[in-house]
Amino acid sequence: MVKIFIDPGHGGKDAGAEANNLREKDVTLDISKRIKRYLDHHYDGHTTRLSRTKDTTLTLSERTNDANQWGADYFLSIHINAGGGTGYEDYIFDGHVSNRTISMRNTIHREVIKQMKHVTNRGKKRANLHVVRESTMSSMLGEVLFIDTKQDAQKLKDGTFKDNVAKGYSIGLAKALSLQKDSNPSNKAAKKKQKKGYKWLGTNLKGKRVESIYRGKEGLNYYDGPRWNNPSGTFGYGEGWKVDNKYLVDGSPMYRVQNSKGDLYFITASTKNVRVI
Repeated sequence: MVKIFIDPGHGGKDAGAEANNLREKDVTLDISKRIKRYLDHHYDGHTTRLSRTKDTTLTLSERTNDANQWGADYFLSIHINAGGGTGYEDYIFDGHVSNRTISMRNTIHREVIKQMKHVTNRGKKRANLHVVRESTMSSMLGEVLFIDTKQDAQKLKDGTFKDNVAKGYSIGLAKALSLQKDSNPSNKAAKKKQKKGYKWLGTNLKGKRVESIYRGKEGLNYYDGPRWNNPSGTFGYGEGWKVDNKYLVDGSPMYRVQNSKGDLYFITASTKNVRVI
């Protein structure tokens, strides 16, 4: 089983670069999750792990130590550039690396550029960066556009563009790691949902606001998929989004909710923790 470690850059107290109403830590997490979803949906023979699944503070050493101890076969770190430029570039270590590392980076770079439309190719580069130096497996760090360049920032706000970025990374990783393509991904997704007890219930509350009434210290969890572990973030008391639909997940009800950007998440539908306005 091939192990792929995806590292969304920055997080928690470290927001990374900020401009055009975007924070690097949010965009890197979004793209990383899209890569994981695409890989898991379209390819067999691998397992995917993220260094963080929510807005968590991690040191560089914690990221590489996690990947090394897990025994990852590839380490991919996702970042967003800044400094007034435009386009895409990626990095491998500027010290000694194997020919396989170079070849794999070339493959991934080619597929990412192929999926991006009208984006400047800034090239394949090398640098003494911690995550590509201290990871014991082949590794690469990608810089996806410039957060402080208006036209690049507009692309980074576009879900379709980010899906294409994720597709490029996924196809590149699959080719570089010789993953087998799933011949029936829709059937795979259906089986996965069925296995997890994922069932559509429906609701007449679509469009209404659902708020957290949970007063716990850590806040009410929300998730980027129908599950009860690895939350994507938390709501404070009184915070919430619009109801989109309702499901039964592992025997307990969940609302699928939509935020102001149109992104879909899942939260508990328990009246002990939420109320619909």
